Amino acid sequence: MKIGVGDELPLFELPVTSTVIVAGALASRDFMPAHHDADFARAQGAPHMFMNILTTNGYVARFVTDWAGPEAMIHSIKIRLGAPAIPGKPLRFTGRVEKVSEQSGERVVEVSVRAANDLGDHATGTVALGLPR
Repeated sequence: MKIGVGDELPLFELPVTSTVIVAGALASRDFMPAHHDADFARAQGAPHMFMNILTTNGYVARFVTDWAGPEAMIHSIKIRLGAPAIPGKPLRFTGRVEKVSEQSGERVVEVSVRAANDLGDHATGTVALGLPR
């Protein structure tokens, strides 16, 4: 695959449901009630139960590797959380290639990523991944 600085990744839209949030929390063994109990989350000031950071990281990884292909190896994910990911507010993932370099026999690609919903930016940051030459 030919990759250049400025290339845009295809949009990925994730329908955020209670099931998606709870499943991600269970899979990552995060039993904090705000990730499965809407009443608890609201009592803490959140608008609803919300996705945990490990689930967000997983979807960021999926977004980038779906684009890069099965031979991609993630080197790092560096994101900052913002607006909560809550049921009924789909997350829209966008990305852009910021840097392409050669290191130790592999092509290293740095991608800026953004996952946003109607409440604002849920996650922003960068992903670095290696691809065979």
